[in-house]
Amino acid sequence: MQVHADRVSVTGPHGTLLPPTSLTVAAGQLAVLHGEPGAGLTAFGLALAGRFKPATGTVTGPAKLREVSAVVDAPGVSEPDGALSLSVVVGEELALARRPAAKEDVRRWLVANDVGPFANTRFENLSPVVRTRLLTALAASRKGVELLVLDTPDRHTSDVESWSDLAAEHAERGLAVVVLSATTPISALPFTPARTGELEQPEPRQCAPLPEPEPEPEEDPEGEEQ
Repeated sequence: MQVHADRVSVTGPHGTLLPPTSLTVAAGQLAVLHGEPGAGLTAFGLALAGRFKPATGTVTGPAKLREVSAVVDAPGVSEPDGALSLSVVVGEELALARRPAAKEDVRRWLVANDVGPFANTRFENLSPVVRTRLLTALAASRKGVELLVLDTPDRHTSDVESWSDLAAEHAERGLAVVVLSATTPISALPFTPARTGELEQPEPRQCAPLPEPEPEPEEDPEGEEQ
């Protein structure tokens, strides 16, 4: 599985929100794209996931890209209503993932993810680490998901490891993972990021082992395959 954004740009009512940007990520890889905070960066993430048509450029990937991708915590798009309780948010996300979402199903999920005592806590009052961990886990649990796009988790916290380690864990499981970063200084990121407005980007970090190449068939002395 591979997704490639080629010269994708985004425009708004008053001009360019995101200059042409290219990015490639494949299964088992983690890419970080750094840019200015705002609608342009989010729109790029939505385009990468097959949910937004860019002003210019193309996005290529699986035939049903939208169905195999999930955008996590995008402001104004997939960001949960902060006034809702954690149990309500989890129930909605489980239903979106087409998983059992009755009250008891939600309770079991919360307990399994070590947040049972926070069932009635307003979502906006969760710690940033818990927030990102739970939303990412719920998105990754959707049937058939192969691509995760985490939208600016650094807008909630300056603890880079809390989201970079989490993203790497999901890439290690074989997902393609892209993190959009806006407020973290580039020097503080775990590795050299891709940059908005750039067409030549550094290679994503390979987190999952590459598959072993299949051995070539042996030949007998007369050149016939065994």
